[in-house]
Amino acid sequence: MRLILKTLLFSAILIGLGTAIYFPTASFLRERNKPTYRFEEVVDGELTLYVNATGKVEPVLRVTIGAVVSGPIAELYVDFNDKIEKGQLLARIDPRLFESVVLRDQAMLETRRAEVQRAEARLQQAVNSERRAEMLVTKRANIISDTEVDEMRFSRLAAAADLSVAETAVQQAQANLDNSKANLEYTKIRAPVDGVVIDRKIDEGQTLAAQFQAPELFVVAPQMEEKMHIYASVDEADIGLIRAAQKQSQPVKFTVDAYPGQVFEEGHIREVRLSSSEEQNVVTYPVIVETPNTEMQLLPGMTANLSFQIEHLTEAIKVPNSALRFYPPNRKAVHPDDRAILDGVSLAKEDSLRNAGSQSASERAQLSRSRLSRHVWVYDGEFLRARSVEVGISDSRHTELIAGDIRVGDQLVVGEQPKT
Repeated sequence: MRLILKTLLFSAILIGLGTAIYFPTASFLRERNKPTYRFEEVVDGELTLYVNATGKVEPVLRVTIGAVVSGPIAELYVDFNDKIEKGQLLARIDPRLFESVVLRDQAMLETRRAEVQRAEARLQQAVNSERRAEMLVTKRANIISDTEVDEMRFSRLAAAADLSVAETAVQQAQANLDNSKANLEYTKIRAPVDGVVIDRKIDEGQTLAAQFQAPELFVVAPQMEEKMHIYASVDEADIGLIRAAQKQSQPVKFTVDAYPGQVFEEGHIREVRLSSSEEQNVVTYPVIVETPNTEMQLLPGMTANLSFQIEHLTEAIKVPNSALRFYPPNRKAVHPDDRAILDGVSLAKEDSLRNAGSQSASERAQLSRSRLSRHVWVYDGEFLRARSVEVGISDSRHTELIAGDIRVGDQLVVGEQPKT
């Protein structure tokens, strides 16, 4: 009897010790293996949607100054970065050959004018001879025959024709002189516009040959001290947003590598060009951004990193983007009532991937609209619970909350803490 009691007592002690050890140990292991989540808070404030692109800074206009006549450069009056005014003398081609041509054509013009005077004298002589012959015929004197009268008449007509030829020769000589004077003037290379010399392609003493193609001497950028253009290439997926921003006169912000800490905020969309280009199956459109340059910080050829403002909200409830991307990796960690959401999301993803190439236009549009309906996850202390939300515009960190059962200050799950 005593043995049985001892055995029962010993068993009770063991059971008690086991129970005392098991439940705390099980609770400890359960708490230790429970996932630890990272959270971010729902906040409110300003929210702006941007489309980013890169572009190249260029002058509003490039004026290439060339040479019409050939010859060696005798003098050069401007250099790189010089400010010039319209009509200013930039360079001079050796004018000696052209000056001699002007003198030759001037002499030829004087010769032609002298020939006109001689032709006028002959015409006057022929007119006088014809008039005297007609007077004799009128008096019916048999001094002159009809043949002689005809000869005098036709001599007068021939003299008039000679005068016309001489006068035409004067016009031709005057045109030649004007042409040679123009060529002489072309030896003086003058600025057609006000601007800044951004490129000089000649040196003093260099010989120009303009017979086949006008050689380029200078490149001048007018208005560079006032404004510059940025030529950006925007993906076709974003061009609709860019055109909407242009209609609303939304600003464009950008940075350049030369001033990494400075943001230029006064750009605006000047033009969305229709001349698309395709490279590696990517279609882009050129977008021209205009920006002031009164301090001459922007130089031709700089690379600009642009942010086109599409929409700006001064007050918005903002959901962290990481919360929208979070997907519970462990099904058991999700409340049983919400596990069907995981199944629905998984099936929807698989179906979307499987039928991506066979969807109609309406289906693709509907799919794009349905992406505005999302799920975020909250933690109730034991399980993850899903909250349906409808979202709007987003930036790099937050997305606008349009509708949903969450409030400012709610903590949303954005990930799991790694086990240590």
